[in-house]
Amino acid sequence: MRIPQSKALAAAMIAVLALPVAGCARNKAKSDLPYVARDVGTLYSTAKTRLDQGRYKEAALLFDEVERQHPYSIWARRAQLMSAFSYYLDRDYTASIQSAQRFLSVHPGNRDAPYAYYLIALSYYEQIRDVTRDQKITLQALSALGELTRRYPNTRYASDARLKIDLVNDHLAGKEMEIGRFYETRGQWLGAALRFRTVIDKYQTTTHTPEALMRLVECYLELGLRGEAEKAAAVLGTNYPGSDWYAHAYKLMQEHPFTPTAPIPAGQPIIPPNTPGTKKLAEPGEVEAAKPKAEAPTPPTPVAPSGGTAGAPVPTTETPTN
Repeated sequence: MRIPQSKALAAAMIAVLALPVAGCARNKAKSDLPYVARDVGTLYSTAKTRLDQGRYKEAALLFDEVERQHPYSIWARRAQLMSAFSYYLDRDYTASIQSAQRFLSVHPGNRDAPYAYYLIALSYYEQIRDVTRDQKITLQALSALGELTRRYPNTRYASDARLKIDLVNDHLAGKEMEIGRFYETRGQWLGAALRFRTVIDKYQTTTHTPEALMRLVECYLELGLRGEAEKAAAVLGTNYPGSDWYAHAYKLMQEHPFTPTAPIPAGQPIIPPNTPGTKKLAEPGEVEAAKPKAEAPTPPTPVAPSGGTAGAPVPTTETPTN
């Protein structure tokens, strides 16, 4: 039996359209567990076994399944946190943050809330990149760590968060130093000085403070602000007297000595009177000497017009009288 050509073409088109759908279903099956009704004890113990075996992704999915199948069980609340922890161990920090935030939105006053805040802060902290990259994630980590210390200052999670806050601030100061040194290499002294000043004002307890003070000395000297350079060098010498940065700053100040200008006595003009190109001002009550009047120019010798007699009188412009 022959199949009509139109029907064969329609069957081929249906098969082609079914391929993407099958691919999506196959990808979904890899990421999501199929729904199989199981009791809460079996699900939770299986997830814990996967976690102990280092199969963190599977453990996280099984903990999510506990919450999905048994949302009102006492184990569901615990499974939310264990899911966030499993995602963190799997280095899926975005999923870990989402799971912990979901726990806090449902159970904000739970006794495990500090740990949820701690997981969020750690997930941001682990994503911090080197100072040559954008530091948006670093600021998010600093905000999350600060939130934990403000809400639960007396917990052991807050103690660790304070140490990490110091490290994050040091990292942010390093970013400012990186930009400032870049401006210095290009001779943009004002932009560099502003970056180093930010380190002094906002991150003065970090390890970058001595170098920032020395770099300020360099920038101020290049800008001609020797007084400001002297202040920065004095602060550096007071707080870090034995550092190499102070030794370098001291050397720079010696290479640019201060040459004070002698004070001008009272009554002496600032501009000397005999300076070329200057006009001597008259003393009070002194009359300026009268200038000699310019003499009238002598009239030119009349020249006879062409064709006339030499020595002919010049015609006058007076009106003749009757």
